[in-house]
Amino acid sequence: MSEIVVEVRGSIADDLAAYARGEVADALTRTRRPVPRVHVRVLKHGDPARVEPVTAHANVDLDGRPLLVHAAAATPRAAVDLLVERLEHRLARLSRDRRPRRVRADEDAGPGPSEPEIVRHATSSPAPLSVDGAVAEMEDLGLDFHLFVEASTGQDAVVYRDGPTGLRLSRAGGGPDPVGSHDIAVTVSAQPAPLLDTAEAVERLRVTGLPFVFYLDGDHGRANVLYHRDDGDYGLIDPARR
Repeated sequence: MSEIVVEVRGSIADDLAAYARGEVADALTRTRRPVPRVHVRVLKHGDPARVEPVTAHANVDLDGRPLLVHAAAATPRAAVDLLVERLEHRLARLSRDRRPRRVRADEDAGPGPSEPEIVRHATSSPAPLSVDGAVAEMEDLGLDFHLFVEASTGQDAVVYRDGPTGLRLSRAGGGPDPVGSHDIAVTVSAQPAPLLDTAEAVERLRVTGLPFVFYLDGDHGRANVLYHRDDGDYGLIDPARR
């Protein structure tokens, strides 16, 4: 039985906590993984200029893996409904079987492995995003990191799973510049992205064993992300690519 803690802030009806708890509990029946704890927070902002003044967040302990889901809407119940819909979508993605690639023992191994190729593609988020929006996109896409343009500073940035809150933000220029208002807890790295060419980024990824390298490309002055693909090649996310 999962422990579902619901925190409600702002002028929200008292029965919303019970509604959110029941809807989240129903969504959790769609996974076979142990879910020892879920923390749901629903907040109604006092700013009348906000089109979607209610935000809802779920932090799910999915068998030791943090799963973060975010939603915003005009009313508390709509925010919870959207949050649950996204939670169900993420659980469905994670529950799909991934058949491991196998090599038959009697297969001729052939020549040694070739060097990994670099597969380039543009970022999926060319328009500026808030930190909350970038995290939501990362969750919707089922990723562990997401390259985007941070709206409040205009910097290339990457949000990824790390740090004491489970989420960390790095920006190309680093520094102490404040991040725009956000509801999701993130730690912010003050370190700027290193200036590298593609070959240097590949070498750093190979030597460090990190899942990705966030760096500033000297050819066009934009931040790139080089990462390990499931097929053994490298993926290169390049915001300057069209």
